[in-house]
Parts: sequence; structure tokens; C-alpha cells
Amino acid sequence: MEMAARGEMTATNKKVVLRRYVTGYPTAEDMEVVVASGVPLRAPRGSTGAVVVKNLYLSCDPWMRWRMTKHDDGEAVPAEDFVLGEALVNYTVGEVVDSTHPEFTAGELVWGMSAWEEYTLITHTEGLFKINHPDLPLSYYTGVLGMTGLTAYVGLFEVGKPKRGESVFVSAAAGAVGQVVGQLAKIAGCYVVGSAGSDEKVNLLKNKMGFDDAFNYKEEKDIDAALRRCLPHGIDVYFDSVGGATLDAALLRMRTGGRVVVCGMISQYNLPEHQGVRNLSCLIPKRVRMEGFSVMDHYRLYARFEDEMAGFIKNGSVYVAEDVVRGIEMAPEALVGLFSGRNVGKQLVAIA
Repeated sequence: MEMAARGEMTATNKKVVLRRYVTGYPTAEDMEVVVASGVPLRAPRGSTGAVVVKNLYLSCDPWMRWRMTKHDDGEAVPAEDFVLGEALVNYTVGEVVDSTHPEFTAGELVWGMSAWEEYTLITHTEGLFKINHPDLPLSYYTGVLGMTGLTAYVGLFEVGKPKRGESVFVSAAAGAVGQVVGQLAKIAGCYVVGSAGSDEKVNLLKNKMGFDDAFNYKEEKDIDAALRRCLPHGIDVYFDSVGGATLDAALLRMRTGGRVVVCGMISQYNLPEHQGVRNLSCLIPKRVRMEGFSVMDHYRLYARFEDEMAGFIKNGSVYVAEDVVRGIEMAPEALVGLFSGRNVGKQLVAIA
């Protein structure tokens, strides 16, 4: 840390910035780590709602890919494009360094939307949450106890609404969201099948996370045949994080009154032109409901979710798989690795 001329503490601040907008698959070279000096560690005293956070963990999530492309005005996207030369933004876990906000004090541990940098001044705190179970690993708040866990919880229970005895299919099941969805569905009394991109991940799902069955989609010549084999009676709830051919095959296997929860489309993010879906006609005779959602609309449920999920982790009902890299310099490689399936479990970066 440094001492400014007027006695105010400052620091150097490493940050991950976007160098150029991306088409196709992103590379680590599309980003760079830059260093700013003399960054103040005090929240502006003219503000009554500002917080300075020292980030400890960065969350890597596929949805960030949307923001790395320059979109046309009016195009429907989940969030605004990243700004060239400015820090990427996503969920982080950190410690409050200074605050003018009445609900946050220095030393408290928090998670929420922040910049990919060592220190962040947060002036919009609507999505900033205190950590109420510091006895659990802080890294869990980038995943199972943070946004990805809440996404799984909301998507499954608020949108999918599974009933005991129903069959649930989860794609990208070994990823940050999918692993939580499957385990929550098992707790709810469902028969659960997942797809993943390696035999290692399939074994993790079946042997550690309690999935009833799972398959390696990269080894399957016919996804529809794999679903018929693993779910011979059909699918009541499909939690979709990949889209494309997997979504098309799942639509054919949906049971009457089934629900398709649209969480992500990772198979489509890097394509120059998105693939069409051919089997939407299945929705009509089978009375299937297909619904997308945003976790940001459900923050009101976070307190209930946090307590429930912490309990599941502590009693052993939920197993947590993390893929941790260390050092903010490793963040670009960690992020692009998501799109080749390099990670096993929740991908995150420890920066302190």
C-alpha cells in the first residue's frame, strides 16, 4: 500500500481488461492484466452508499462471453457489452475495506457483482450480499452459495417445479450450476440424469454427487439414443444450459406436462450463427412449458437459499466440486477454458 499526499491510503490495483471484442471462441489474448497505481482505498465521503472491496475470489461464468462481443443496438442480450480497456465485471467474493453505506462496515465479508480487479469501488450495492456462513470455505460464495447456486435453486424450484418421483435431465451437469441442480433434484426425491463432457466428469456425477445416471455426450453418436437409454420413460424437467443438439434431443423425450428450464446456451455462444431448434412442435401435443429466467429477478430469495444450502453442505447432502487457479494473471486462461470443458466443477480464481 502507498500513502497519498494528504495521508489517505492508496494501493496498486491489478485488473483484467478486454483488449478487443471477440468473434468465435475467445482467447486469453483478447484480455490483458494491467496495473493502476495510487488507487484510493476510501469510499468517497460525499456518498452515503459506497463500498470499497478487496476482492479475494473471481467467479468464471459462461455468460461473460455474451459481453465480450460488440452487439447491435436493440439486440436482446443478458447485459451490456464490456467496455474496451475497462475491467471485466462478474461475481466476486471479497472483504470490505471502507464504506459509507449504513449496512456494510470495514472487515465484513461480502459477495456480489464487482470488477475483475484487486480493489473495487462499488456504488450500486443492490446485488451485494453479506456472507453469513464464514465457517464454510469463502470460495463457495463464487459458486454453490453464490450466484450459480442461487441460479440452480431458482431455476429448478421456481421454474422447473419438480415433484417427487419425476425424472430430471441436466445438461452441463458437472458445471457450476448443473452440479447443484442435480443434487437439489435428488434431495427433492427425483430420478436424475446428467450429461457431461468427459468420463471423469461422468464418474464425479454418479459417484460423488448422487446422480442416478450420466453419460459423456462427446462419446455418444446419438444424443437421442443416450436419453432413451438413460430415461426410458421420458423427461419431466429438463434443465438446459447448452442448447443446440442436446435441447433438440431432449424436446423429443419430454413427457406430457413437462418443463424445460432455459438457463444457458453454452454450445451457441461462440458460433457465428446460432443453430435453430427443430423440435419445438413437441411443445404443443405434450403441453410442455419452456421458460427462460434471470437469477437477478430472484435476489429476494437469497437469504432463504443461503441457509438451506449451507445446511445441505454441512450435513453432507451436497458435494462441492471446485476448479481453482491462483493469481489474477491466470484469470483470462481460466475463463476461456470454460468453453473447451477444461474445468471440473466450479471454475474460480483466487487472487489473494
